[in-house]
Amino acid sequence: MKNQFQNTLILLLCLFVNSTFAQTDWDAKIKEELPTILTKHRELVSIPNVASDEPNMMKNVDWVTNAFEKLNFKVSILETSTLPVFLAEKQANPNAKTILFYLHLDGQAVNPQKWNQKDPFRPVLKEQDANGNWKIINWSRIKTHIDPDWRVFGRAAADDKAPIIMMLSALEFLQKEQKDLKYNVKIILDLQEETRSRGFLSTLRKYKNKYAADYMIIMDGPAHPTNKPTLTFGCRGIATCNISIYGAKLPQHSGHFGNYAPNPVFAMSHLLASMKDDTGKVIIDGFYDGIALDEKTKKLLAQVPDDNQEIQKNLGISKQDNVGKTYQQALQYPSLNVRHIETSWKGPGLKTIIPEIVTAYLDVRLVKETDGKTQLEKVIEHIESQGYLILDREPTDAERLKYPKIATIKTNAGVNAFRTDIDSFIGKKLRSTIANEFGENPIMIRTMGGTVPITPAIQVLDIPAIIVPMVNMDNNQHNPNENIRIGNITQGIKMCLAILSMEL
Repeated sequence: MKNQFQNTLILLLCLFVNSTFAQTDWDAKIKEELPTILTKHRELVSIPNVASDEPNMMKNVDWVTNAFEKLNFKVSILETSTLPVFLAEKQANPNAKTILFYLHLDGQAVNPQKWNQKDPFRPVLKEQDANGNWKIINWSRIKTHIDPDWRVFGRAAADDKAPIIMMLSALEFLQKEQKDLKYNVKIILDLQEETRSRGFLSTLRKYKNKYAADYMIIMDGPAHPTNKPTLTFGCRGIATCNISIYGAKLPQHSGHFGNYAPNPVFAMSHLLASMKDDTGKVIIDGFYDGIALDEKTKKLLAQVPDDNQEIQKNLGISKQDNVGKTYQQALQYPSLNVRHIETSWKGPGLKTIIPEIVTAYLDVRLVKETDGKTQLEKVIEHIESQGYLILDREPTDAERLKYPKIATIKTNAGVNAFRTDIDSFIGKKLRSTIANEFGENPIMIRTMGGTVPITPAIQVLDIPAIIVPMVNMDNNQHNPNENIRIGNITQGIKMCLAILSMEL
């Protein structure tokens, strides 16, 4: 009887401990520590982080090294072909699963004259006035009251130093509450994400064992415009193609040779027009092959709370391209874009000349079902079908005299897309974890429009990857006046706490 009583008491104690863990009031704790968290964020953002500035990049590395070592992480600075890769590790159990978190430490270059503050690397706190203008307020105000709609303006304030601070803050809370990790954690901070991750990607074979994990979580990019918790299961890839078409050997006076020397700009306009119909749909043979949206996928896309009329209003367009019925559906298909057209004349002003050459720069956004090399081959085959001699160099004089249509084409198969199954184990786990923490399902994005440069890492390391974006969509990413909404910082910390507390 005594043993039975003791066993019952132990069971009740365990239930109490588990209940206490589940009922931790993270909101109150985050609110209490928020002034300190914002001070740390301000400190990190104050260190310039353009990848070409190696001394300052290493100051960033020193800052995060100190922060992670205080949390008892093992830090490694891995040599690459360029800047190093930062890797922090903490093992919960040798037999436990491992999640590799990817974030980046660098930011875009700045043009200080375009910013509404003295120095993009001296972060300022702002609030919006009645007219919608952002006004600087004193940092001392965070000591008394913090409005979640206040914003911190500075380069990398959102992309990607805010998620780094969110992750560090969540780990600090768990340490203070003496809560152990349920799985092994590896954290990569890429020092060159904004310059195509050259260093990190060059190490994939060399450090494959160090990067080895069961799952990968990418903490980059903006959440849905509603700022609700968002999970993104894939991103588009990108391939590029440059097409040059020729006229006369040299630029010609339009008065002397107009009506005689062909203008290659008109030839290019006809060629480009042959690639799409009047509704914006690509009509290159086989461009959309392999893509079909079943009812389950359409239902998934429909749960994203987009207002398509509002999107068109914000873009200032009367109608959308006729590829998908909605914005989310459109993202599920490869796209063909003309990103730039130029002739030989690049000086100031205009000249009355017939250009000798015109070049169109195209990009093809890829989805999981398409391959960059294959899509570019379809584009080239289409150009050939329009009667063009295809070259990978400039034409010779003999070729110019023989062929009326010549196109020099240079291609780059680029980066293919990735997409993780929403019903995969990690997909279901993240969805339920976020839902339990916030009381509603997260918004689930099947494929986002942009391209993550580390997609090759996902493919080489062969691990399911999911993007967990946490910053506000209107953060002016890569542009002047980049900012992070404070409410997104607090929500991001809660998301990190939930993810770090997952049972795998």
